[in-house]
Amino acid sequence: MGRKKRVSMQDIADQLHISKNAVSLALLDKKGVGEEMRYRVLQTAKELGYGQYAEKSSADRNVLILVPERIMSYRDNDHFRFFHDMIWGLEKSIRKRGLSAVIAPIDHEMESGLQLPRQCKEISYIGIILFGIVDKAYARLVWELDTPLVMFDSYHRELPCPVVASANTEGAYEAVTMLIRSGHQRIGFIGPANLTTSHEERWLGYWSAIQEFGLPLDMSKVMTYSAGFHDTEQEIEAYLNDLDEFPTAFFCGNDRIAYLLVRQLRKRSLNVPEDISIVGFDDLQYEEDNGLGMTTMRVEKEKMCEAAADMLLTLKSACRDMLRLYIRPTLVARHSVLTKDSCDQ
Repeated sequence: MGRKKRVSMQDIADQLHISKNAVSLALLDKKGVGEEMRYRVLQTAKELGYGQYAEKSSADRNVLILVPERIMSYRDNDHFRFFHDMIWGLEKSIRKRGLSAVIAPIDHEMESGLQLPRQCKEISYIGIILFGIVDKAYARLVWELDTPLVMFDSYHRELPCPVVASANTEGAYEAVTMLIRSGHQRIGFIGPANLTTSHEERWLGYWSAIQEFGLPLDMSKVMTYSAGFHDTEQEIEAYLNDLDEFPTAFFCGNDRIAYLLVRQLRKRSLNVPEDISIVGFDDLQYEEDNGLGMTTMRVEKEKMCEAAADMLLTLKSACRDMLRLYIRPTLVARHSVLTKDSCDQ
């Protein structure tokens, strides 16, 4: 029996009576073809057995996305939307590659009891994306599975594996540099560096900018420890109560912290940005913004999701190399920072 002919883009084009260029645009998800034609191209690619779009067995089609349940039901709806966008962004990115995303929540009991989701035993899959912050012991449980794994958005350094995250250090450095160039020299930092790698990296970016510009590092203006995620506002209140002198600006580890800080400052009759400038991170649209216009670092969620799907598909087996792919965030300048001319040092 002769070798089976390899399917090409031209074969798809001939089947649909369109150009090879149109097929290429559809498969690459580029502009130039309509959604209906894009769907027909993808279906034909599967039917003909073209590349990664070839029809596969169910064992070759599933990607597990393990998600801590707490970020799927976060206390503040605005922060929940951020994680919601990321979860469904991963699902979309995986589906675009001809695969199926299976979202498996991890509740508190499962995490504390080191129990894997039932999907890990009941279905076949080609790999796992572990999304969000989980206890180190639980992350190790997943890491020890004999399967391709990508940690997404957060990770543990003791568990070497592929990771896709925002370029937190570089983003924080850019944010604090912007504050310095706006005339601020007394800049505070609030972010639970003890809880997540993302906040730890943002703290490092803050520190790097302070060092780079030769400013004194005043640890009394820094809050890097938190007991958990649910009492943040009370911790910020206690921190502000202990300050002898307020900074002229704050860089916050995320937008949720930034808006909680704004609320506490207003209780003290301090206005943003007239009295204190603030920069956040993530670019969440909080209802309580109320015209403030928070300057922030936008996490490029879609690019991160695409990168995670691509990285997972390059893995043929469990990987124990410390691979890191950082997606640079984008500075979004709004109104919560004074310009240099109006900054009163």
